[in-house]
Amino acid sequence: MGKRIAIATIGTQGDIQPYVALSICLLARGHSVVLGAPDDFEEFVTGHGIEFCSLGSDIHAFLKDTQFENAMSQNILVNAPSLLLRGQEIVDTAARQAWSMAQGADIILLNMNTSFGIDIADALQVPAIMAAPQPLNTTEEFPLCAYRGPSFGKTFNRLSYAAMDVQQAYYNLPRNKFRREHLGLKSARLGGFFKDNFGKDLTVLYAFSRHVVPRPKDWPPSAKITGYWTLADNSGWQASAGFERFLAAGEPPIYVGFGSMPFGARRNTEILHAAVERWGGRVVVARGWGGIDPDQASSNIFVIDNAPHDKLFDRVAGVVHHGGAGTTAAGLQAGQPTFVVPQTVDQPYWGSRVYDLGCGPEPVQLRKLTPDNLTDAFAALSSSKKYRRNAQKIAERLNAEDGAANAADLIEGCLGAAGNDDQETGVNRSGDELRAR
Repeated sequence: MGKRIAIATIGTQGDIQPYVALSICLLARGHSVVLGAPDDFEEFVTGHGIEFCSLGSDIHAFLKDTQFENAMSQNILVNAPSLLLRGQEIVDTAARQAWSMAQGADIILLNMNTSFGIDIADALQVPAIMAAPQPLNTTEEFPLCAYRGPSFGKTFNRLSYAAMDVQQAYYNLPRNKFRREHLGLKSARLGGFFKDNFGKDLTVLYAFSRHVVPRPKDWPPSAKITGYWTLADNSGWQASAGFERFLAAGEPPIYVGFGSMPFGARRNTEILHAAVERWGGRVVVARGWGGIDPDQASSNIFVIDNAPHDKLFDRVAGVVHHGGAGTTAAGLQAGQPTFVVPQTVDQPYWGSRVYDLGCGPEPVQLRKLTPDNLTDAFAALSSSKKYRRNAQKIAERLNAEDGAANAADLIEGCLGAAGNDDQETGVNRSGDELRAR
């Protein structure tokens, strides 16, 4: 018998898309799914036949805020206080709307940005599952993915995860307010992102592949690496006649796109045009709000409004991007040599993984990008047999996995464990009895 599954996520396209893929898989198994996300993704979610619940206003508007750009590119200390306050307001609004969404749910799926889902599950006495597109459980094998410097050994690696406690404190303020004012629960010493409020480990589903991030030996059994939750395009997209003419006029181009972070568009555009001119090759550039303004005409640059990665990446010779988890996965699944130009959060980590796997040049942070190093990257992507060979080997392994199906199996296991515990003890909030895989 199908169950009611409520999913809560806040973020950009890369934070929403994997949950859409997972929802489709769960719906195909006869479950009822409601996906809560910011307003700007309503059409995207419902377009895949998934029930949508608004968790608040347009996240794009927040990221386009001048203070946000200044914090990322200039002085984070000056701009951070007002941004943190606005971020807490976003979380508080999302929590209140997620409470309504979760009524009647048999299980709550959440991510780091929606840790209030743990409190909702507490109030409803249903299991909660944490999901993440990047590795977050503490390990001595590598430092926290948001850390940008070198590792200084196992002890340092473990200590780096203390930064999660700071982030936890940021989320705990609106969480405890939400518990008191909306759920009628007492304030609690909240257990963080990986434990319920009774100290039990939450099942954590990692939506990436063990072939890209090998599972650390010191992770708890509750941490599961499922493989990527890949969303197939359902738009019927086809290359325009102009794009087909561009493709036929020369060697396959390199894709350039900086995702959902709209920082430094003018500077990035100038660097792009200078590098393409020096290199002499061809690129296809994603238009949008991702930090490039490609309106200047050039015979070697084709501007594309929107295209699904799973189709576009089959038409190019390599990819240059910001290192978002989803774009990184798409490039590797397509077997494309990759150059990552990270900006923030986990993007440097994914750039390092691409480099360590031998699938592309060493990443260069966006603020350190120049026409010279971008020219070198274009040349390397288009000429290196090693990069292409390694990328194609990884692609074979990734495309043999079905991460969404693996995640659905684990969710159903948690639901089954909760049902058994209900019969025996009347409660199971974490679903952590599922065997490690």
